[in-house]
Amino acid sequence: MKSILLAGAVVAAVFGMASAPVQAQQNWPSQNITLVVPLAAGTGMDLISRIYAERLQQALGRPVVVENRPGASLTLGAVAVSKSEPDGYTLGVAAASVLTSNPILKKSVPYDADKDFMPIALYAKSPFVLAVGAGLGVSSVPEFIALAKKRQAAGNPLSYASLGPGAVQHVSMEMLKLQNNVEIMHVPYTSTPQAVQDIMSGHVAAGFTEIGAALGLINDGKLRALAVGSSKELPVLPNVKPVAEVGNMPGFELESWHILLTNAKTPRPIVERLQTEMRKIMADKSVQDRITNMGLVVNDGGSVEQINAFVSSETKKWANFLRILKLEGTQ
Repeated sequence: MKSILLAGAVVAAVFGMASAPVQAQQNWPSQNITLVVPLAAGTGMDLISRIYAERLQQALGRPVVVENRPGASLTLGAVAVSKSEPDGYTLGVAAASVLTSNPILKKSVPYDADKDFMPIALYAKSPFVLAVGAGLGVSSVPEFIALAKKRQAAGNPLSYASLGPGAVQHVSMEMLKLQNNVEIMHVPYTSTPQAVQDIMSGHVAAGFTEIGAALGLINDGKLRALAVGSSKELPVLPNVKPVAEVGNMPGFELESWHILLTNAKTPRPIVERLQTEMRKIMADKSVQDRITNMGLVVNDGGSVEQINAFVSSETKKWANFLRILKLEGTQ
């Protein structure tokens, strides 16, 4: 009899242990949610993340607290998410470089881009614009290339700003240089606002930059937009053609994007709940307008599998560019 009772107790305990995670999922969320942003407060990514946090808080009835963890090429935020409990209470925002270029560019990164994260939503794309100061005297990519070649021949090459080797701005311009057989001197910067300011003032001739950072100056006539790095024209920059069309770079497209992630082992029902809420938020016209006005493009990344497939294709594209430019493992 004792053995029967003992066996029954063991079975009950096992079933109790098995039902605990299920119960936790059913009761989710039962505590505050943290949204880790890998950039400082006030940046475009931070502002969009706060829109999402506010709307998600309303939908779930629990506080969603934004936690800024800038630094280390966006890896601090990624590490925080990768090492969090897989319970859906820690979410993170990442830019494209976290999952695509950083693991190729750097000798090592403190996370596994393929295994540590579960995508929730690829909710915005961040195109770049090739901008020059109004005083440079060019209004198209062919004119810019012609001037660059003239200055190169005279031993006084043009210069361009970027956020350093391997960044979208750097890779975009280096590919433009390579495709058009021209030399333009690279000047690395630590911040986008300073780079944009120096392009406007003529300290450097040009640069690919985030549209949101340059849009006001373009509209004021202080910067000229020569081309966009996206595959098609953008509503905020009408009549500015893709660099693929006007820069002798057929098929070229290079842009960043914003993706919402959580720990890879987070239960799928929680991920699907978050995806559902995110779709509702991103379908709101007022949210779409706020994102578009920042120079970003609203995007519906689809299912987990579709997002993973997109990220995989982007990683292959970045690997190709970085290989061509001999930047693999250089950091």
